[in-house]
Amino acid sequence: MSAMWTTALAGAAAGLGVAMPVGAVGVLLVQEGMRDRRGAVAAASAVAVVDLAYAAAATALGPWIAATLSGVEAWVRLAAAAVLAVIAGRGLWGSRRPPTRDSPGQREGPLPARPPGQGEDPLPARSPARTFARFAALTLVNPTTALYFTALTTAQGSTLHGGGSGAVFVSAVFAASFVWQQLLVAASGFAGARISDAARMWTFRLGYGLVALYAVKVALPLP
Repeated sequence: MSAMWTTALAGAAAGLGVAMPVGAVGVLLVQEGMRDRRGAVAAASAVAVVDLAYAAAATALGPWIAATLSGVEAWVRLAAAAVLAVIAGRGLWGSRRPPTRDSPGQREGPLPARPPGQGEDPLPARSPARTFARFAALTLVNPTTALYFTALTTAQGSTLHGGGSGAVFVSAVFAASFVWQQLLVAASGFAGARISDAARMWTFRLGYGLVALYAVKVALPLP
C-alpha cells in the first residue's frame, strides 16, 4: 500500500509539473475562463484528458515515443507555432477596437453597460464541444508534454509496470492536472466578472500578445 501511495504522489507531482507552468495554452485557458464558464470547464477538461493520454502512452510506450519524436520534433513545433500564431492573430485583430453596436434604431457607439462578467469578447463564444476539441488539439501538438512524460516514465523504469502501478500513476497525473486546470479557469472567471469591459479588452490584447510571443518561442530554432 505504501508503494502505491508513493506512486500516486509521484503521478500527482508529474501532473502538476506539466500543468502549473502557464504557457500559451494556459494563457488561452485564462482567456476562456473570462469569456465563458461552460467553455472554460470544457477547455480545462480537454487539457487534462490529453495529459492523461500522453501519460498513459508514455507509461506503456515511453522509449518508442522518444525515438519517434526525435526525428520530427522540429516540424511538430512548427505546426504548433503556426496554430498558435493564427489564434493570436485572430484574437488581436478582434480586440483592435472597443466593441460597438450598429443596428437599426440604435446609434453607433460604445455598447451600454452590461452586468459583471457579461462584457463583449473579441471572439464569438463556441459550444463546449468545439472548445473541448480546440484545446485538445492545441495540447496534442505540443511535443514537450509527450517528451516530459516519456522522460519521467523512463526514469521510473520497471516500477510502473508491475501490478496496478502504471494505472495509479496515470490516474494521479490526470487528477492533479484536472484540478489545477479547473482552478485556473475558475480564478480567471472570478476575476473577469469584476473588471470593466475596457479592462477585459486589454487583458485579451495582452493575453493574445503573449500567445504570439510564445508561438515564436516554440518555432525556434527552425529545422
